Amino acid sequence: MSKSGVAVLGIFVVDLAFRAGNMPAIGETIAGSGFAMGPGGKGSNQAVAAARAGAEVTFVSRIGADAFGELAVKTWEAEGIRPRVSRTADAPTGAAFIYVHETRGDNAIIVVSGAADGLGAADVDAAAEAIRSSRVFVTQLEQPVAAAQRGLEIARAAGSITVFNPAPATAFDDRLFALCDYVVPNETEAEALTGIAVSDLAGARRAGDALLAKGAGTALITLGERGALFHGRDHSLHVPPFAAGKVVETAGAGDAFVGGFAAALAGGADPLEAARFGSATAGISVTRAGTAPAMPRRAEIEALLQK
Repeated sequence: MSKSGVAVLGIFVVDLAFRAGNMPAIGETIAGSGFAMGPGGKGSNQAVAAARAGAEVTFVSRIGADAFGELAVKTWEAEGIRPRVSRTADAPTGAAFIYVHETRGDNAIIVVSGAADGLGAADVDAAAEAIRSSRVFVTQLEQPVAAAQRGLEIARAAGSITVFNPAPATAFDDRLFALCDYVVPNETEAEALTGIAVSDLAGARRAGDALLAKGAGTALITLGERGALFHGRDHSLHVPPFAAGKVVETAGAGDAFVGGFAAALAGGADPLEAARFGSATAGISVTRAGTAPAMPRRAEIEALLQK
């Protein structure tokens, strides 16, 4: 079978982002300094990032038959993403509350998956051909674990490259790791998965060893403003961050990294070069507000890599 592009299994939500100087305490009301509404959801964000980075992208999910679902469809049409998405009137399209610190850009997020919470193995089987024909398959944990596992099983059996972003951190069978060519957690998720604090590169390497011991092919741990650690069985290399300007919002940085990394792999890049491409993608995304809208185009990423 001829393979090309990236298939992403995940969720779409509408991001409702509020900017303020602090989070309100229980019972407290505060004045914010900004608000924005736009497309989000880890899987959809990663699909947008990969598409803007030059990959042909298919997105597998479930949305509601509502106004937020219409925004999803318009988003994918605008980005040239092929949706393999079912719609249901039984549950709403998902939504996310995002608090963004008005000066630092730090964030705190509450996600409700909505219709995508009903994604199961049968939905994934219905999109199996799109997964099998992809060069790279990506999934996360905002949809049920059973759906992520089925997607990884189909992709692995077909010989596609499998990228698993275990976010948000939740309980799952360790046997999932053996299906992953690359497991891509951030520091918090790596610690949740391994019990090892990731406060520096040494800690990241210890956590990476633990992830490899669980069966992952390579651990690619994102480290925020410190870049990432590419930790394989034969080598462990620090991937430096790329400064592209003043940090405005960090909410979509991890998704930018994963989407950029997947697009580069699908384009035939060496894995370490793909990780650098992902790091540059994330470096640009944090200079802009929003999640999906902040994803850079391929030409911007290549220009930053050449600096």
